[in-house]
Amino acid sequence: MAVADRMSSVTILVPMLNEQLALPETLEGIRSLDPQPDETLFIDGGSEDRSVELANSAGFKVVMAPKKGRGAQINFGVGQATSEIVCILHADSILPADAVTVIREAMADGRTGLAGFTPRIAGPTGTRWGSTVHNWIKTWYIPLLARPLLFFRGVRLLFGDHAMFFRRNQFLAIEGCDERLVVMEEADLCIKLARFGKVRIIPRWVWTSDRRITAWGRWRANWIYLKVGMMWAMGTRERLADHYPDIR
Repeated sequence: MAVADRMSSVTILVPMLNEQLALPETLEGIRSLDPQPDETLFIDGGSEDRSVELANSAGFKVVMAPKKGRGAQINFGVGQATSEIVCILHADSILPADAVTVIREAMADGRTGLAGFTPRIAGPTGTRWGSTVHNWIKTWYIPLLARPLLFFRGVRLLFGDHAMFFRRNQFLAIEGCDERLVVMEEADLCIKLARFGKVRIIPRWVWTSDRRITAWGRWRANWIYLKVGMMWAMGTRERLADHYPDIR
């Protein structure tokens, strides 16, 4: 691979654990990307359902992570990736068809340290506009409350549903995700990668499942998101999972 091509190569990285219900749409979304990414990796944390079978049957590479947990699986996956740019995609989310082109164009700007798409939270009954708008607003108020010095430098905190992407070598330089975190690991990455440039939100939708809102209810879901975010801001790491119920 030529140096120029290498510098714009893209890996789509999907950490997963027991995601057989969400995966079919995600797999179809990746197959629909035009152009296709240079590499797609599914990093499995020990699924006990058909997740691995579904991804393999769709023709994608699945790698078993030695340690379960989103931070640990992301760290392992980035280590396995061969592209310069890595996009972390949740297993219940669908990228826009031209995502690879958008990612390459965004990261061609050397002033960008990390970027992500704009999540649109939706399900069978349509878009959850209240939660979608709140998800955008909290990229402003969470850093204002949690990291005001960074906020006034223009840093925004993105979360997993944004389908975030960054340069692999810079991720390795900051030693990746805090593996104690099962949620909020992406917000940590925003802070660490801000040393290399701006944290940007790309004004293009990534469609993401409303399954948590469906399971928890709208008000409880937003309370959980706020509570976990503030606990993280105050330094909690290991106990966040206790306040973020698993709905798979």
